[in-house]
Amino acid sequence: MQETVLNRIVADKALWVEARKQQQPLASFQNEIVPATRNFYHALQGARTVFILECKKASPSKGVIRDDFDPARIAGVYKHYASAVSVLTDEKYFQGSFDFLPIVSGIVSQPVLCKDFIIDAYQIHLARFYQADACLLMLSVLDDEQYRQLAAVAHSLNMGVLTEVSNEEELERAIALGAKVVGINNRDLRDLSIDLDRTRQLAPRLTHGVTVISESGINNYAQVRELSHFANGFLIGSALMSEDDLNAAVRRVLLGENKVCGLTRGEDARAAQEAGAIYGGLIFVPTSPRFVSDEKAAAVIASAPLRYVGVFRNTPVTEVVQKVETFSLSAVQLHGAETQAYINELRALLPEKTQIWKALSVADTLPERNLQHVDKYVFDNGQGGTGQSFDWRLLAGQKLDNVILAGGLGADNCVEAAKAGCAGLDFNSGVESAPGIKDANKLAAVFRTLRAY
Repeated sequence: MQETVLNRIVADKALWVEARKQQQPLASFQNEIVPATRNFYHALQGARTVFILECKKASPSKGVIRDDFDPARIAGVYKHYASAVSVLTDEKYFQGSFDFLPIVSGIVSQPVLCKDFIIDAYQIHLARFYQADACLLMLSVLDDEQYRQLAAVAHSLNMGVLTEVSNEEELERAIALGAKVVGINNRDLRDLSIDLDRTRQLAPRLTHGVTVISESGINNYAQVRELSHFANGFLIGSALMSEDDLNAAVRRVLLGENKVCGLTRGEDARAAQEAGAIYGGLIFVPTSPRFVSDEKAAAVIASAPLRYVGVFRNTPVTEVVQKVETFSLSAVQLHGAETQAYINELRALLPEKTQIWKALSVADTLPERNLQHVDKYVFDNGQGGTGQSFDWRLLAGQKLDNVILAGGLGADNCVEAAKAGCAGLDFNSGVESAPGIKDANKLAAVFRTLRAY
């Protein structure tokens, strides 16, 4: 029989368990174990979609995912967004450690899940000793009797169990075993391939009262919105761990790559950042009612740690480059008749990390997206700032992962806009009380609405 990745991991795990038992016998710490007080099952209940966010340095499919792996720093971000936090403790294949559990537990108030290939009750005792509140039990690794025994040990310590299934047969077993939280792994652990259809096909089979978590391969907001019809929540690791800016990465997946444009005041930038925006737009077009001088732009930027996007229209290349250098802009958004030659010249002079976004006006048909050196397109109605939307039905069936949708967006229509599947939304007049004056309540309402799936 061909050896699968999973078989190899489990065989190595048995050796690890025996070695660890010698090094740290159960008798040496069993009396110090106290039952968990953070309720994993309770944390994942409720109408709102839940997120188990994962601390993971490496994996067999990707190798090292995060070089500067600092569990304390990661936990410091996750505590603002997660329903529970997962910590990889497998050493050989994931470069994890049980030592990470107490670090994370000390920073977050949410339940902490020990994510490992658990085959022995010793591992569950060890996990609880190191402050885990729940553990993963994989039906691809355990038979029914092993599962029952291990789940009983976990429950005796007040720990929750995430029961993982990866096919129909394992799903039937999970139902028969009375699993409370079932994780559907979209990754085939035998060959490491990903198939999100697994969640779509298996989740409807689970009865009401069972919490369904979709695991693996979830990496953007459009997927989360769509799969939230099938699952109660998601376990997300690699898509976050591979990003330098972890805070922005979490927002991107939970809310989308959203921008609040036309910022003119520091308090509005703060309100946008606190609400959930990633990008803040500064308009350097003198004819705009939301135009900012250099002095105003500096004050806005100093107020909130957004990624700032400078908006220009037919501006000389040297002037755009100067603004990027002065304000360390994350992106420039071109709103005029800029040609490919202009974009080429600009790209050659901009820092490598600065993106170029091109705004395109949408009327009756979608414009071509065939410009070189353009990282994102902003689809708007007319020149922007009109407060009007184009016909979003034009977006149906399109691949829109490099498109930001703009034009008349507010709390009343942002969900419909989000369903189009663009990378993110661009808010301006729809979150204002007057041109250039954002309304903190409207901003909060928009992002609350985007998170209500």
